[in-house]
Amino acid sequence: MPDSRSFDWEPGKKDVADLLKIRGQFSAVHEFNASPDGERIAVPVIKEGGAAAVCVNGDLWEAEYERAWSLKYSPDGRLMALVRVDDMWTVAVEGKMWEEQWEFVWNPLFSADGVIGVQVKSGVEYKVAVEGKTWEKGFKSCRGFAFSPDGSRTAAIVQVEDLPEGDIFKFVEGIWSLAVDGTPWERKFMNVYCPVFSPDGVHVAAEVRTDAFEYTLAVDQRPWDRKFGMIWEPAYRPSGSLVAPVRSGGAWTLAEDSKPIWKGRYSQLWNQRLSPDGNRIAAVAAMGYGEWTAVVDDSPWRVKFSDMVLPPVWSPDARRVAAVVKDQNRWGLAIDGRVWPGWYDMAWNPVFSPDSGKVAAKVEKDGHYDFVLDGRPSGARYQMLWDPVFSPDGSKLLVRGVSDDKYHRQVVAL
Repeated sequence: MPDSRSFDWEPGKKDVADLLKIRGQFSAVHEFNASPDGERIAVPVIKEGGAAAVCVNGDLWEAEYERAWSLKYSPDGRLMALVRVDDMWTVAVEGKMWEEQWEFVWNPLFSADGVIGVQVKSGVEYKVAVEGKTWEKGFKSCRGFAFSPDGSRTAAIVQVEDLPEGDIFKFVEGIWSLAVDGTPWERKFMNVYCPVFSPDGVHVAAEVRTDAFEYTLAVDQRPWDRKFGMIWEPAYRPSGSLVAPVRSGGAWTLAEDSKPIWKGRYSQLWNQRLSPDGNRIAAVAAMGYGEWTAVVDDSPWRVKFSDMVLPPVWSPDARRVAAVVKDQNRWGLAIDGRVWPGWYDMAWNPVFSPDSGKVAAKVEKDGHYDFVLDGRPSGARYQMLWDPVFSPDGSKLLVRGVSDDKYHRQVVAL
C-alpha cells in the first residue's frame, strides 16, 4: 500500500463517482476496484460496439482494447491492467501499454516498492516479464514466481525438460527447477513450489520434492540435508535463517534451517507468519479433525474452529495476533485467542492501527457490507466495501464504500 501519510485525512465524506451513471454509459461493466487512498475507483468496461476500456472515476483511458481485466493498484499507487490488442496481450499502466506483447499474460505481482511483474507465453515458451522486459531464456512451462524484496530480482518455477506422455520414469528423474533472473538451477527435482528470496535478495529458497515420498527445502539449489514426509511454504527471518512447517513421524511441527524448533506436534501446520521484527511466529494448526486454531510461538489458542482459520495477521508491535475464522459455516474474527461476538456470511483480513491498539475488518452479512471496529459493527449497509485504512496516528479510519450506487471515501474520527 502507498504511504498513508500522503492521504487526505480531513474528516468527512467525499462522493467520488456515480456508479449508476457509469453503468448507464456502457454495454457491460465489470468489477470495480478502489485505490488505496480512496480517491479513485476503476473498472473494466465494454463500450457500445464491443471495444473494451478502463474507466476511472467515470473517465476513460484513451486507449481501447479487445479485452481488459485484472485491474490492480501497485504499492506505489499506479493502476495497471492486463489488456489484449490485435490478439496479443500486454500490461497497461495508467493507460500506457508496455511495448512488448505476448500470446498470453497472467499472474501480475508487485515488489514491495511497486515494481510490476507478470508471467507470459509466446509460442511454446514461457517467461517472466518485469516492467515490460522479459527474461532472455524461455521455458517449457512456468509456474508461480517471486520478487526479491527490492524488486531487482525474480525467481520462477520452470519446466526444463520435455515430458513424453506417460513417461513416469522421466517424471521421477525430475523435469522441474527454479530459474533465478532467467537462469535455471542445474539441479532438477520432481516438483518445485513457492520460491522466496532472503531479506537481502542474495539467496533463493523453494520447496522441492526429491522423490515420491520425500520433500525438503533447497537454498540456492542445495537441498537441506534432512528430508520430510511433507513441507509447506518457507519464510525467511531478517537474520537469514529459513523456517517452514514440516511433517515428520506422522505429525507437523516448525523447523528452522532443517531442525525442529517447536516441541508441539500437530495434525496440520501451515501459513506461518513472522512478526514484523522477525522474532515471533504465528501459524495455522489443526489439533485434530475439525479442530483448527492459531498457534503463536508454539502455544495454541484455546479456542478451536470446525472449518478453518485463515493466515494470521500480526500487529505492528509484534504483541497481538488476529485471524479470520470459520466455524459451523459462519465467518468471524478472533484476536489474541478471543472471538469477536458477531458471525457473518464472510469476513476479510483484520487491519491493525499503527499503534496496535485498534483492529478493524470488512464483513458481509445478508447481502450487505460493513466494517467492524474492535468487535463492534458500524451499523452501515454498503453495496460494496474495501478494507478500512487507519491514519498514521491511529485516530482516524478511511472507509471506501458504495452506498446508493455512489462510491465515496469517508474519513471517520475514532
